[in-house]
Amino acid sequence: MNLRKVLILASTLCILANSANAKSVWINRLRSDFLNHSTSIYAINLRTFNANDKNENGIIEFDKGEWSGTFLNAINRLDELKQEKVTAIHLLPITPVGKMKALGTAGSLYATADFKSLNPQLKENNSKLTIEEQARKFITAAHDRGIAVIVDVPGFASYDMFLQRPELFVKDASGQPVIPLDWTDVRLLDAGTETRVNPDVLKLYKDYADYMMELGVDGIRVDVASAKPAKFWKELIDYTRKSDREFLWLAESSNSWNDTVSDKSVFTPYDKLLAAGFDGYYGSYFNLKTWTSAKDLQKQVNLDLSLSKKIGTPKSVIGSFTTHDELSPILEKGVEYSRMIMWLNATLPINAYAVDGFQTGDKYVYQWANKQAPKTYTDDDIYFVHKGKIDIFNFSRKPGGAYKELQEEYAHSNMLKTIANNIYKTGTFKFLKTNSDKVFAYAVYDNHQTILVIGNLDFNSEIIAKIRVPNIKKGQTGLPLIMQNSPEINNGNIVADLTPGEIQVILFNEFSLSKTAKNNIYGF
Repeated sequence: MNLRKVLILASTLCILANSANAKSVWINRLRSDFLNHSTSIYAINLRTFNANDKNENGIIEFDKGEWSGTFLNAINRLDELKQEKVTAIHLLPITPVGKMKALGTAGSLYATADFKSLNPQLKENNSKLTIEEQARKFITAAHDRGIAVIVDVPGFASYDMFLQRPELFVKDASGQPVIPLDWTDVRLLDAGTETRVNPDVLKLYKDYADYMMELGVDGIRVDVASAKPAKFWKELIDYTRKSDREFLWLAESSNSWNDTVSDKSVFTPYDKLLAAGFDGYYGSYFNLKTWTSAKDLQKQVNLDLSLSKKIGTPKSVIGSFTTHDELSPILEKGVEYSRMIMWLNATLPINAYAVDGFQTGDKYVYQWANKQAPKTYTDDDIYFVHKGKIDIFNFSRKPGGAYKELQEEYAHSNMLKTIANNIYKTGTFKFLKTNSDKVFAYAVYDNHQTILVIGNLDFNSEIIAKIRVPNIKKGQTGLPLIMQNSPEINNGNIVADLTPGEIQVILFNEFSLSKTAKNNIYGF
């Protein structure tokens, strides 16, 4: 596919999109933007975000003059994210990591050793600034570029923390702290129940939230939110909203997840978390890789669109197609899968989400993975890694893949999200009928513009699909944003020749479905 020919887009979208401009005074609007499905979130591990691996062997060797990512050197990549139209950064945990019973040679980001300080691994030692000052400088630099900052709060804590504060943890019959699932480097915190919240653990999280807000962050993503009672989260979220009504709370929870992390842990489902005050959750879009029917996508979107009415207050969702817990899309189904994810994120009524390295197709393959390490900074001398997933356990290379052609397309898809959001404000979202259960089609439209999206969920076979498009006339022209072959437009329908896994996106500037669309309509 010659993408450059069809993406006249580069200049056209720049004109149409209302890109975020740097502001002299930052005003947090993250929660409102999120509830309007308009954010493009980019998840980063600061420890690797701007690491310098001089000899390109994938691991950071400090004794050879290499360095890992820090708050300060991360600033150098913020202009790149701005150019890619990222509007919010999700920082994977920035708290200190445990060194005992650890996984990996640097320690898992999620095995926190302290909720009231920052990870010293992220400090630039050559600077006279304190680590808090360095963190504020990074956050301010992001804000100056129109980028909000979300931080991750770990759901559990390290063995190191248990030894210091054993009263905060759930214990088994022998008095040992409980290990959730097979996460052997963390222990289960005792948050209490729906009838009695543990005030000590609640205070721990309140102190963390205060600390983050003092640093200037705009929201919190909660790791394994279902492992604590709804009452716990309601008290915490209500507490922070007294300080900042725009402070975002995002739950790592999904309508697909129904299992508790331990028989000694509570399980709070996603809808009760949303009712407790969370603004959003993880829609089950990570299941796209296994969906073979367009009805699966339609069912998930319809569920998410019904949340606000069901809960009684505005709610939204992230497009969790790719996260730090998911296998690289390139390994899953190749470049076409990554491309589909980008444009679904841009056009569905969800918040776009991607993890560092996604836009260049990183396979997260590390040649030293799960081998013995010559040097370690924990009690684990194995380079522990989740195969095909971004490394969160070691001092490793900066994420980045070999598929550079995707990077420009990532920026274009994020630009289109701005246009789609403007249409959503006064317009409508509608699924369209097709002649194949493996082909999805939907439109986003107002009285003047229509974005038409068609996709083939069969990544092995070509499909010639017929899509029912009310009100469209033969000869109607639109701007092809992404496609291999131009579709045939007839009166009332479109015929699209879709290659395996192909997604097509067309922008019509003088065409709307509004006169005839009456079913399955959701206004925004």
